Amino acid sequence: MSATVKSGEAVGTEAGKGRAAGARRVRAVRTKGGLSVRLDMRATAVGLLLLAVALAAAVALIGSGDYPMTPSEVLAALTGGGDAGQQYIVHDLRLPRVLVGLLVGVAFGVSGAVFQTVSRNPLGSPDVLGFSQGSSVGALAAIVYFQADAIGVAAGAVAGGVGTGIAIFLLAWKRGIHGYRFVLVGIGAGAMLYAMVLFLMTKANIVEATRATTWMTGSLNGRGWDQVEPLAAVCAVLVPLLLFFGRPLRMLEMGDDAAYALGVRVDRVRIVVLLTAVVLVAAATAAAGPISFVALTAPQLARRLNLPRRLKGGGGAPMPGPNLVLSGLMGAVLLVAADWASQQLFGADQLPVGVLTGVLGGGYLLWLLATERKAGRV
Repeated sequence: MSATVKSGEAVGTEAGKGRAAGARRVRAVRTKGGLSVRLDMRATAVGLLLLAVALAAAVALIGSGDYPMTPSEVLAALTGGGDAGQQYIVHDLRLPRVLVGLLVGVAFGVSGAVFQTVSRNPLGSPDVLGFSQGSSVGALAAIVYFQADAIGVAAGAVAGGVGTGIAIFLLAWKRGIHGYRFVLVGIGAGAMLYAMVLFLMTKANIVEATRATTWMTGSLNGRGWDQVEPLAAVCAVLVPLLLFFGRPLRMLEMGDDAAYALGVRVDRVRIVVLLTAVVLVAAATAAAGPISFVALTAPQLARRLNLPRRLKGGGGAPMPGPNLVLSGLMGAVLLVAADWASQQLFGADQLPVGVLTGVLGGGYLLWLLATERKAGRV
């Protein structure tokens, strides 16, 4: 059966005539066991589309490189066909890289949606608020002072990201965490941590500096199963945990007073989801480096795709809802597509994906600031 429900958007009287301007199509699906699940038809369609695009981009990326392969050859190798050379190229060289890209994109997309929802600010992104810089400081300290291997660098990145998150929480706490205070403290912390990154670079020798610069750029080059397995385990635990808090996060977007009235323990939910998102960001950064702007752009693009057409086109922070699943899928699409584009434009392993996402994301940030200023929000 189907029903029409309001999406939470403010609806003007003249927009209605009995129907809300933001009305959504929701279908209730009943299983044989009596379980009933409500599906937002537009969100489901957008999610399936993003999943298909992500898988298509993954197949195209696996087929790219010095030894190009057609999609049919890639699919044959993935399903056990093809010759021994194709099996080795796909399973040992390219598949781990693509899986890391998909997992990192999901992690950045979901965590970015959490940060923007909690702060109620479109600039609430890990790379804007200093969490990525904190991971960079931890990784560089491991490289410069301990000459750590890949596992040590990853551990340093996780420790730096989590430590930065705790520090920002403590500095921003005053009878709870207010969105704009959280953003301002995060931006200030990010500036200080970037200065620490520059200091560590001056203390490094030429070999360490080269290694640190390569890591800080953000790249999927050389990623193997050693990065896939721990990142997959982290995502398997933390992403479902954040999805479990999807409804309270939606209530938080209505404001603290409304969330309290609806029975949400605001401070507890905010702390749990932020700490979980920080660990998720730190793990993704440890696997691929601080790839910029994916966490900023993915949630907003996902929200725009999920908006009814009549509500589009005004403002830089479309609503409603955190759209965690769509944000994760959009993050995967953006990262894998950017890596494929960098290979097509500049050759295999010539341009790290972090450079391309930084250029495109920087342009998106300028557009976002312009639209926010035009709307009177900044």
